[in-house]
Amino acid sequence: MNMGKISLLLIAYLIGSIPTALILSRQIARMDIRLLGDGNMGARNTQHVLGWRAGFLVAWVDFLKGVSVIFLARVLQMNLTWQILAGGIAVIGHDFPFFADFKGGQGMATSLGTMSMLFWEETLIGLIFFGVIYLITRQFDLSAAGGLALVVFLLVRNLRSSSLLIYTLACLLTIPIKKIWDAHHRLSGSV
Repeated sequence: MNMGKISLLLIAYLIGSIPTALILSRQIARMDIRLLGDGNMGARNTQHVLGWRAGFLVAWVDFLKGVSVIFLARVLQMNLTWQILAGGIAVIGHDFPFFADFKGGQGMATSLGTMSMLFWEETLIGLIFFGVIYLITRQFDLSAAGGLALVVFLLVRNLRSSSLLIYTLACLLTIPIKKIWDAHHRLSGSV
């Protein structure tokens, strides 16, 4: 592995580690978002605690973290495998951020940012489907699962690369796993 690839992964992790919700909660409420609401450092908890504008801003910046990492990999002329690795590392950075004691969000917005760069058509359709389900049910987790499941279906139907499919499935699985991880650590008092 050459220095360019190592640098890309390090930069991807650091970009993912930018604690958007924590920065915003400290600026708006002079509080740590991890001590408010459900304790998650993501857009949904920010929206519940600080309002929809703050939640939207956190979601947008976290989304752009994913976009920027894939964009950087392309500028550095990395192949698809390295773009996917950089995207995955950015999501890990968001979930376990260096700049916030490794206590981060669940990676939904950052994952969507990477996916929008890797396969924008399927991601857009999945986001629209998510929105429709959410308007009907008002169930975020159900809507997110439905939107991501549709993305997986479209990737298979459109005969996209198996590495893109594996990446999407990994993102789909890591979100609930991180949610369970966070709940366990909250109950054990270590968060």
